[in-house]
Amino acid sequence: MDWLHDAVAWLTDPANWRGSRGVPTLLVEHLGLTAASLGLACLVALPLALWLGHTGRGGVLAVQISNVGRAVPTLALLTILVLADRPFGLTTLSALVAFTAFAVPPIVTNTYVGMRDVDPGAVDAARGMGMTGMQVLRRVELPLATPLLMTGVRLAAVQLFATVSIAAIAAFGGLGRIVTAGLANRDVGQVVAGAAVIAGLALLVEIVFEVVGRAVDPGARARRRSAARARTAAGTPAT
Repeated sequence: MDWLHDAVAWLTDPANWRGSRGVPTLLVEHLGLTAASLGLACLVALPLALWLGHTGRGGVLAVQISNVGRAVPTLALLTILVLADRPFGLTTLSALVAFTAFAVPPIVTNTYVGMRDVDPGAVDAARGMGMTGMQVLRRVELPLATPLLMTGVRLAAVQLFATVSIAAIAAFGGLGRIVTAGLANRDVGQVVAGAAVIAGLALLVEIVFEVVGRAVDPGARARRRSAARARTAAGTPAT
């Protein structure tokens, strides 16, 4: 278990937590690349999936194409883009394109399925009340599809955070540098420490997006309000 002792020693060494190679600096780089890729993926995938789910046309084909995209290894795509001519090459654009492409499939699939799973009776009732197509989308379909939509965003965020680690292989920044440096120096303790930091923070990302998903879910908010009213009516203080 020497590797465990070495990993703890690496994590508790103050020298590894300061400077341009320190964990905080690498974490900022890692989060920046993850957040930018996730934001771009949401900008591309959400409007497309919402429209496909609302109209019900071409959605299956889009989801299948999106699923095929999952089969393309992100490291292979990143390597190809790094070796390509400008505007790609060893630039941030190459990393953004590779990781955005990686994040699009779960968002498209979950959002489309969430939209198609909306109760047709609710949609028909809304149309019967005279709502326009956009009103039905915004006031009926989107709120009901929010749980699956947020599940897709959460999956994409967690997978992105873990996968952005490979950016270090192509000389980009991020927490993956801890692992690649450990491999280069044959320092098993540093490799284990880097893997533990990435895994722990990926779990934290999962928890944060789980909380955010519940906070923005209109159905969950309505259930919390009903529970609060029930407790108030029963004379029990809210927790």
